[in-house]
Amino acid sequence: MSAITAPIESRRVPILRSTRSASLAAFGAMLLRDLRVLQKELGPFVMRTIMQPFLLLFVFAYVFPKIGQGVGGSSASESQFSTVLMAGVIGTAMIMQGVQAVAMPLVQEFGYTREIDDRVMAPLPVWGVAVEKIASGAIQALISGLVVFPLAYWLPATPVHVHVHWLLLLTLMPLGAVMSAALGLTMGTRVKPTQVPLLFAIVILPIAFLGCVYYPWQALEPVKWLQVAVLVNPLVYLSEAFRAALTAGVPHMALWAIYLAMAGFTVALAWIGIDGFRRRVLS
Repeated sequence: MSAITAPIESRRVPILRSTRSASLAAFGAMLLRDLRVLQKELGPFVMRTIMQPFLLLFVFAYVFPKIGQGVGGSSASESQFSTVLMAGVIGTAMIMQGVQAVAMPLVQEFGYTREIDDRVMAPLPVWGVAVEKIASGAIQALISGLVVFPLAYWLPATPVHVHVHWLLLLTLMPLGAVMSAALGLTMGTRVKPTQVPLLFAIVILPIAFLGCVYYPWQALEPVKWLQVAVLVNPLVYLSEAFRAALTAGVPHMALWAIYLAMAGFTVALAWIGIDGFRRRVLS
């Protein structure tokens, strides 16, 4: 039978993808691209992930005990300082990596080269590109937490008492990773490239030093105004989350407050970041 007389149903007709399937495919391809770039730059990623936690642990949890320099204010506090610091260091590594993984590339992509225009040409809504940025940053934040944990456990000179609450760990750690990446998206879309040094001076440093990394939130009770003021810091809840998930004898914030605050920060920062991303793309 010739091609002219062949039945219509025997001819191949191209099937077009639906908008949803095309968007999911583009989202997956962009995410895999970011992970591929991370794989190629694994060495620098590990170095920038462990450097700050390593120095904190080395000085406060290794050198100070070795030279007899007390940290914590009392013998009981000194004996569990390494355990307290472990949770804070993991939280710090995650939130810093989430910010760096999202905010720093965005500063470059929104620069004069406008590299972001290549990404938004994908068959994906603008908000979907922003969500992919959060997903990529969250994965990197999770990896940084896993990388830092062995360091925080083995490096201190005093014992680190770990008691894993798996349900808390498996729910709070991913939530904290998404929150960290959402914070990075907010910073990357709301800060101009020329203001990046100012960002680290007035935002990152206060987050790190007032994020209950070196002490539980309850220990701030004598300084009531500061205990209330630091509640605007997302790192406070991430540090307290790891104390709840990885320790048994260290005081921590109520679980309902941790979950509620982290979920609230995640939604608020994601909304602000996605809105800022859309405005920067369309400007």
